[in-house]
Formats: sequence, structure tokens, C-alpha cells
Amino acid sequence: MTIPRSPLTSLQEGHWFKLICGASYHHLPVIRNLALAYTLAGADCIDLAADPAIVAAARSGVQAARRVASALATTTFRPRLLADGPWLMVSLNDGEDPHFRKAAFDPARCPTDCSRPCERVCPAQAIVFSQHEGQSGVIDSRCYGCGRCLPVCPIEQIYARSYVSTPAAIAPQIFPAVDAVEIHTQVGREQEFQRLWQAIKPETKHLKLIAISCPDGEGVIEYLWRLWAIVSPLSLPLIWQTDGRPMSGDIGEGATAAAVRFGEKVLQAGLPGYVQLAGGTNSSTVQKLRALRLLNNAVHPSAQAELTHRPAAVAGIAYGSYARKLLSPILEMLDAQESKLATRQPETAALGRLPGLALSQASSDKPNLLSSFSPPEAIDSKAIDLEVMDSNAVYLEDAPELLLAAVRAAADLVYPLKGSSPFPEDFSPSSGGALLALPS
Repeated sequence: MTIPRSPLTSLQEGHWFKLICGASYHHLPVIRNLALAYTLAGADCIDLAADPAIVAAARSGVQAARRVASALATTTFRPRLLADGPWLMVSLNDGEDPHFRKAAFDPARCPTDCSRPCERVCPAQAIVFSQHEGQSGVIDSRCYGCGRCLPVCPIEQIYARSYVSTPAAIAPQIFPAVDAVEIHTQVGREQEFQRLWQAIKPETKHLKLIAISCPDGEGVIEYLWRLWAIVSPLSLPLIWQTDGRPMSGDIGEGATAAAVRFGEKVLQAGLPGYVQLAGGTNSSTVQKLRALRLLNNAVHPSAQAELTHRPAAVAGIAYGSYARKLLSPILEMLDAQESKLATRQPETAALGRLPGLALSQASSDKPNLLSSFSPPEAIDSKAIDLEVMDSNAVYLEDAPELLLAAVRAAADLVYPLKGSSPFPEDFSPSSGGALLALPS
């Protein structure tokens, strides 16, 4: 079922849901599968690394969700797709930031008797050790920079490789292909923020939304007001992302406390725009916000009012590590089925008969990802990482029961914020999955 509403409506009504894939996360098949599941669950926005391959993968997942939605719709489950959404957002930074880094180390230096605590603490399974030469260390595409491995190395050889966005090169290429941009900043970087803003400002004409993400700190409210002075006047909706405890939502329920406190602090400051939580958000965030009466207490009267309106409630929540963790067991099961699904029988053949699902002419058994993404001329489409188009990559729609399980897990996170679920309480993915096994 397509809902004739946009993500902007969700912001105005206070139930905006953003999935954070990660500014440094580049695992293309997983990003596509996350986008597919959370689109079907009703996400309003998907936050990505500013990379054309990442944008292509996410857009492919969104369009796959639209293709399979009619087959998934039953009397017990009705996907709720926004007519204009989810919006795709890319993240930029104005200086060193934990979201824009990768772990690195030399596995040849690791002691042979090391217990490998780095491998155990990595939430993304980005650290591996193999008997095969050249196959140990950090899997760069999977690392999203959480930093949990840095302090646990017995010989202290793990370090972080940080990088800063190059907005003049990125904006003309990426902005026409996305809906929103988020700028990550920190207190004390006013000049750096201004340089970045001036570099991207001409390209914001392509966008529907601007977000500014900042962690708490001494003088943060005064700093945010100075940023407002830099970006105003602004014709686009603006989100203040209060980054409570970055990349920690999967650690435990208590991780959300910092995000809630910081969100309340920014709300009280009365900054123009919307306030959206991030950093430590998890399954307890909605409950804590409602207990403090900080959620769904106000409705914005129009799309223009947010730049002068002083919000009384949080407009939405962004979920990153916790949202990915919920689906990790399902995606691991999907990976385990890779050899079984290599022939794409019988599920893919069934999906190929669904209305609107056209398989690529270049590959008789895989949807063409680039056909759903038309990058601007400045982007060399041949340079896009071919991993996302690998015919051996496993996609959720190849395994209907896992797809339904993933959507159910995603919906369990989305719908406390949205107010209702597309599933009945006793829904079983195994019973619903059979609905996709169409007769041959």
C-alpha cells in the first residue's frame, strides 16, 4: 500500500524515522538489503556515505521494495510505502569526526597467541583472521568507525584512518542524485563549517532537506545559533541532529540517555527547525521521550513554518548501529544461503513474474542496479564498485521468509514511533513467506 504522504509530513507530525547506514559504511549488498527492509517498514529517510556506489545500492533497495510490495501485501501484512520516500541523504564533515574514519592495523604484527579481542568486539564483523595470506585484517567496506577495537588491542597497534569530505568535488556529483545532505560538525569549528557551507550552497537547489549534526559539549547551544546565522535565510527544512553518544545504540538501553538529554536541551533553546535524536538511539528511545512528553506533542502547520517555529517536541529519531544490529542475524542467514541461492530457483523465478520486476538483460538472474540509478554525467558509472552488481551477491528478495523476517524486525523498531504496525502480533514470517513462492 502506498501512502500519499511525504517524509516532510512525518517531520511536521513528529514521527520522522531515519535509518543510518553510516557515513563510513560501504558494504554495498548489506546497504541494499537494509534499504529494502526499512523501506517496506516505513522509513522516511536513509542516511548514507557520500559515494555514488552507495547511493546506487540504496536506491536499488528502495526500488526493489516497491517492486515486491504488491506480492508481500496480504490480509496479515500491508507494506506502507510513502509516495515520496524514503529520502536518500548523504553525510559530509567539516573536520575530523568519528563517523568518518576506518580502523586499520597490520595483521602480520599480531602475536600468534593473541586472543583477538578486536575481532570479538567488532559489531560489524569487519575484523577477520584467515590462514590465507593477505586475507586478514580490517575489511574496509564493513568498518564504520565505531572505534571499539582501538583500546582493546594488547599491543596497541590498531589506529583510525580519518578523512574529511571534499565538498567542492562531491556536491555537484552527488546532490542531484539524493534528496538531503547532513553536515557533521563540532563546537569550535565555525570557520570550517562556513567554508563547507559556501562550497555546497550552490548545489542545495537539488535538495529537499538540510541537516546539521553535532554532539553535545560546552557552548553547544551558542555554537548552533552561530551555525543558524551562517545558513540563514534558508528555503529548505532544517533538522538539528542531536548526536548524543555516537554509534552506541547497540550497546544497551542506557546508551540512549545522552541522546534524550541533548535533544531536550536543544528543544529548550528554541532553534528554528526540527530536532531529531541520534547517537545511542535504540528500542527504549521512544518510551523515554514519551515519558518526558517530548514526542508527538506538536504538529507543524505547514512546510514553511519550521524555519520560524520553535518546536515543543522532538520531530523524529535516527537509528544506526541498533537498526543494523536488529537485521544482522537475518542477513547472516542470508549469506549462509548464498550457494543455495546461486541458481536463483525457485524464488527468483517467482519474483521475476511479479508485476513491475524486470530482470537485467545483462544478467538473466539479477536486477540491474544501475538501471534504477542515473548518475549525473560527472560520475563515471563504470567506476561504481561492481560488488553491488555481483551476480553472486545475495539479496533479501531471493529468500522470501528471510525478507519477511527482516521487515518484521525493522517494523518493530519503526512503528513504536509511527504508532502502528503492519503486522499482527501473532504474525509468523514462515507462514507469510510462502506467499512469495508463486506457482511455476
